Amino acid sequence: MDLFEYQGKQYFARFGIPVSPGGVADTPEEAVARADEVGYPVVVKAQVQVGGRGKAGGIKLAADAAEVLAHARAILGMDIRGHIVRRLWIEHASEIAREYYASFTLDRSAKLHLGMVSARGGVDIEQVAAEDPDAIARLHVDPTEGLTKSGGRQLVEQAGLDPEARDGAVDLLLKLYSCYVDGDADLVEVNPLILTPEGRVHALDAKVTLDDSASFRHPEWDEFRTLEGDDPRETLAKQKGLQYVGLDGEVGIIANGAGLAMSTCDVVNQVGGQPANFLDIGGGANAEVMANALEVINTDEKVRSIFINVFGGITRGEEVANGIVQALQRVDIGAPIVIRLDGTNAEQGREILKGLESERFVSRPTMLDAARTAVALAGGAPR
Repeated sequence: MDLFEYQGKQYFARFGIPVSPGGVADTPEEAVARADEVGYPVVVKAQVQVGGRGKAGGIKLAADAAEVLAHARAILGMDIRGHIVRRLWIEHASEIAREYYASFTLDRSAKLHLGMVSARGGVDIEQVAAEDPDAIARLHVDPTEGLTKSGGRQLVEQAGLDPEARDGAVDLLLKLYSCYVDGDADLVEVNPLILTPEGRVHALDAKVTLDDSASFRHPEWDEFRTLEGDDPRETLAKQKGLQYVGLDGEVGIIANGAGLAMSTCDVVNQVGGQPANFLDIGGGANAEVMANALEVINTDEKVRSIFINVFGGITRGEEVANGIVQALQRVDIGAPIVIRLDGTNAEQGREILKGLESERFVSRPTMLDAARTAVALAGGAPR
């Protein structure tokens, strides 16, 4: 479950992480009231779960009530990369001496937690990683031992944070790690983490993804589950028990297994396309599961082609093929479909699917060939 910025800051505050004072507003009048409470100047911030708010005009500085009112009226209802702004966070403006980056997440390949800190905050960490990988300090943390104070200091010193920020940054990292572990999060990220002219370090932004598998331990998370801003595709997928993440591309992805789904997204990008989603149907690929997956993708108006990538293991190829045949009888699909079927009994599965083959249902022997075909059918120019 991804939290909005204001929710992430509320979550941070539970673990003693310093954040700027602020309040939530759903109307321009409420925005002015919140600004009066926290004190001017303030920052009016659109609450959407997508990056690029500032460039889109969704973050504005206001010196008085008139400016708050004008900015709130302009931002509420704004479309930021397909996300409609329905809520604002009104925050007391902070003076910034330096901007940094900090996060904790799970490195699945190492089976360890991963802390990252950079002195280059305020920009996309992906951009920093691409331009200057050495600018990001990394530290693997054994979950049985946790993050120590010496580990936190190692991170901030390796990252090259300013000397006057280091003590405060170490203290904040220890609290951020506690939020990550004790708060059952998949990701906690602060960008930017700021140093004020007075030498204080605090979180100016908050990105938090909570682990849905731990929700039984956290009844208080119910307050975060709001309909506003929810991606309708993700809502439908949850109702059908599917692992789905909506993206901004034009090639719908269905794969059996999270690793294969991620690889499929990567290959689509590699050949010049953009995935519209990450959809993992798990080990089962029967008619009901496949029909549910196709129904979810079919609701996305941006999808121009669908790439079904299945590697048969315990689920055999002919079972997958029969599931697809039955699913297509139940769901009226608007976009052309490309399928790559491999693994156990793949040949038998492909024979079953031959009866469906046409310009709008194409079978390809390899993942790369299938990705190129899907991108081409979506109107792209595959490499």
